[in-house]
Amino acid sequence: MGKCLQTVPAMACMKSLLMLFNVTFWATGLAVLCAGIWMQVRLIKFLELSADFSNAVPYVLVGTGALILFVATLACCCTVKGQPSLLYMYGGFLAIILILEIAVTISIYAYKDKLTNGFDRGLNQSMNIYGESSTISTDFDVMQSELQCCGNRGYKDWSSLQRPIPVPKSCCKLTDCDVEDESQIYNQGCYDIVVKFINENLAMIGTCALGVTLFPIVGIVLSCCLASNVSKAKYEQMN
Repeated sequence: MGKCLQTVPAMACMKSLLMLFNVTFWATGLAVLCAGIWMQVRLIKFLELSADFSNAVPYVLVGTGALILFVATLACCCTVKGQPSLLYMYGGFLAIILILEIAVTISIYAYKDKLTNGFDRGLNQSMNIYGESSTISTDFDVMQSELQCCGNRGYKDWSSLQRPIPVPKSCCKLTDCDVEDESQIYNQGCYDIVVKFINENLAMIGTCALGVTLFPIVGIVLSCCLASNVSKAKYEQMN
């Protein structure tokens, strides 16, 4: 069996499979990078409203995606040259990326639960400083407008604050409305909606990350097998 794998056609086939893997792996790196950027651009306005907000996860996704793109690009050169040392090095990089991806996946699921627990406190804190912090006010307005909700548990939360605040215009169903007319504003609170929205999006990102996590194992096996067979073929040629 070992002799069969050392033939020129067999090693050419393994090279082709590894090259195909490299291209696919590069595509997964791009997907992880885009997920991190999308999370930073799209979800950040909602994530900031949690009392347990941390901006680390989006940056970790971006960093991991960029690393995969870099390694996959170099891997194409390693595969073409067919040098055992380079192929083993590539397998080592894949092992490191595998560990990183497992850590990222665990972090996303843990982060999701932590965010959910912190949203109730975070939304109440944000409402109490609404109008004082431009960033928080903008984020809250974006949340209410896009998710079609008002207040934490309901629109009446605005009048129940220590410093009562009129219902913001972002609660209006139309561009402008009479905020004192409850038929013209969103009545449902934002907590349940925003938690569902965040959980669905983070669960989707976490599922994709989990799927990508086991992918490097294929590359490790292919690169190490190719490197081993190239080394054996060269050794036998010398003898």
